[in-house]
Amino acid sequence: MNKIILPPPGERGKLSLEESIMARRSVRYFTADALRIEEVSQMLWAGGGKTLEREYRLGRTAPSAGGIYPLEYYLVAGNVDEIPEGVYHYSWKNHSLLLKKGGDVRPFLARAALNQHFISRAPASIVITAVVEKTASRYGRRGVYRYVPMDAGHSAQNVYLQATALELGTVDVGAFDDSLVIKVLGVEREEPLLILPFGKPAD
Repeated sequence: MNKIILPPPGERGKLSLEESIMARRSVRYFTADALRIEEVSQMLWAGGGKTLEREYRLGRTAPSAGGIYPLEYYLVAGNVDEIPEGVYHYSWKNHSLLLKKGGDVRPFLARAALNQHFISRAPASIVITAVVEKTASRYGRRGVYRYVPMDAGHSAQNVYLQATALELGTVDVGAFDDSLVIKVLGVEREEPLLILPFGKPAD
């Protein structure tokens, strides 16, 4: 199965925004429990999914400088119900996953992240990359070093808060070998920015 249509994201959760902010923590230890496809769907949508359509303009869950949206999202799945192991590209327009590479690459992603082994034990990770040329073409060097990281920060905070609302845990990982992450994902002309492993907290 090369393409997976994800379940529609929910619009109402158990926790309020304020409760999610209060409870948000960085989590590096996860149980062995599999994630449900609905949980993965919600996490990807929170990071950079579609919110509305209005006069040919598509709203997104996170803002982007100039409305450029240079970020791309990848799911590294290892223990997810209804999603086989592999690397998937997230299509925000269709809320779907396209398989890029089969097999469990979590150990290789952990190795690329300077041997942070909790990444290999998380059921899944969201990896955020950027096509920096999109922003650079309008804003130049300033856009690359200032606006692209801002976009990634907005997106990652959404992922954090969504994880909390789902009673899951995640953490930002920015320490990694860029070339090795690129190799794991099998991408070109994209710069890796963040790895967000997630699952049910072990503690």
